Formats: sequence, C-alpha cells, structure tokens
Amino acid sequence: MHQLKQLGIHFSIDDFGTGYSSLAYLTKFPLDQLKIDKSFVDDIGKDEDDQVIIETIIAMADRLGFNLITEGVETGDQVQFLKEKGCYNYQGYYFSKPLPSHEFSEKYL
Repeated sequence: MHQLKQLGIHFSIDDFGTGYSSLAYLTKFPLDQLKIDKSFVDDIGKDEDDQVIIETIIAMADRLGFNLITEGVETGDQVQFLKEKGCYNYQGYYFSKPLPSHEFSEKYL
C-alpha cells in the first residue's frame, strides 16, 4: 500500500465503524479518507448514540487529516446535521439514485 501511495493512489476505509474496520488501521495504513457507514446515518434524529459516533468520527478524521465522506444520505435533515458537525461530502439517494455513466454525464457534467 505504501508503494501504491507513492504512485499517487489514494485509499479510503469504506463502511468505517462497522465490520472489520478498526481504529488500528488509521495508523497502520496510508489512508486518505474515511467513509462513515450508512447504518449510523439512518438513525440521525432517532438515536443519540449514533449521532455521537458520527460526531466522533468527524472530529477524529479532522484531527488526523483524513478526507471524510458519509454514505447513505437520504434526507435534508441528515445533510443539515452533517454540515453542522463539519462533514461536507456525501453520497446517497438524497442527491441521486445510481445512474449509468452516460446518464450521469448528461445530468451532472
């Protein structure tokens, strides 16, 4: 991974906070980005514990210098919460359903 990083390849941990993602990876691997898992986003406005986890990931990513993206964003309330906490990159149905590349180009480029 370090050799690939030297070639300009960027690395992201997907679904951060779930499964096999570990805090130890943050110091062992040459990472650039964390992607907050949808399971935490789903409960914004419903589960204060998940909101605290999101806030903690955002603060940690900021302090460690990682880019951050949140997946599974589906509502304006979720976008607002994330913006207020300092996360400004999102993906999810709030913005668009998955599109074939030609439709994406027509719509967004």
